Amino acid sequence: MMMISKPTTMVVCLKGAAAGQQQNRNMATLKQISMRLKSVTNIQKITQSMKMVSAAKYARAERELRQARPYGEGVKAFYEKSGATEAVDGGDNNKLIVAITSDRGLCGAVHTNVAKTIRNELGAEAVESPQSKVFCVGDKSRALLQRLYAQNIAVVANEVGRKPPTFLDASKVANELIQLDFNSGKIVYNRFKTVVSYQTEEVPLLSAKTMLAAPKLQLYDSIDQGVMESYQEFTVAALLYYTMKESACSEQSSRMTAMDNASKNAAEMIGKLTLTFNRTRQAVITRELIEIISGAAALE
Repeated sequence: MMMISKPTTMVVCLKGAAAGQQQNRNMATLKQISMRLKSVTNIQKITQSMKMVSAAKYARAERELRQARPYGEGVKAFYEKSGATEAVDGGDNNKLIVAITSDRGLCGAVHTNVAKTIRNELGAEAVESPQSKVFCVGDKSRALLQRLYAQNIAVVANEVGRKPPTFLDASKVANELIQLDFNSGKIVYNRFKTVVSYQTEEVPLLSAKTMLAAPKLQLYDSIDQGVMESYQEFTVAALLYYTMKESACSEQSSRMTAMDNASKNAAEMIGKLTLTFNRTRQAVITRELIEIISGAAALE
């Protein structure tokens, strides 16, 4: 009996040790899944809150955009009817590109599309137009362009996107922009179309000298150099105000859509983690019951 019981006791002890190790591994797995489930649930709450905040900001941005569009449409109509864009020298190397973005992220590819458009142009004109300058409105465009085109960035305007843009903000940017030496340029921005779509577009930006050379300018009035400089300052501020409003509305709508998709993805992940947690827990309970029954049967 002694010789038989000792191996039996040893076998039972080894089984118990293996069962303890297996149980510890299963408990660690359950703990990890539980922590992951809690983390994803907290993320879902954050994304849902951000979606509601963006929805409220989007409604205000769209309402203000309807009031700001006449500023930009009026300036673009003036450029077209006066022939100012035709007076631009195609061989001019002294160009300026204004990137309209903001300081905030988590809004899809809104800022990336603007930076991509500018990178494509700077890359194509790197040899022909080494004097091209970039005016970054918003820190996101600076971060996306600084690695390859740091020498082209002339000015960066920060603290953009925290509050809705105003005409005073556009005027401050316009004052800095006019001090730069440029003959022609463009503003790259995101034009709002619908709540789920926007389009990256460009609007011309002309200097007072270029506007005076417009062939049909005299149809409006007899304008001298001083008047044209004053009007050029207003057109730059109006275009910046218009494009900043378009970009802000596009940003809020894109962030609302991005947070909605993130909430749906989090809900799907929570469902999968819950199913995995329940299956793992059931497997642990079943294994423990089998071990208890096997141990009881071995002792009989």
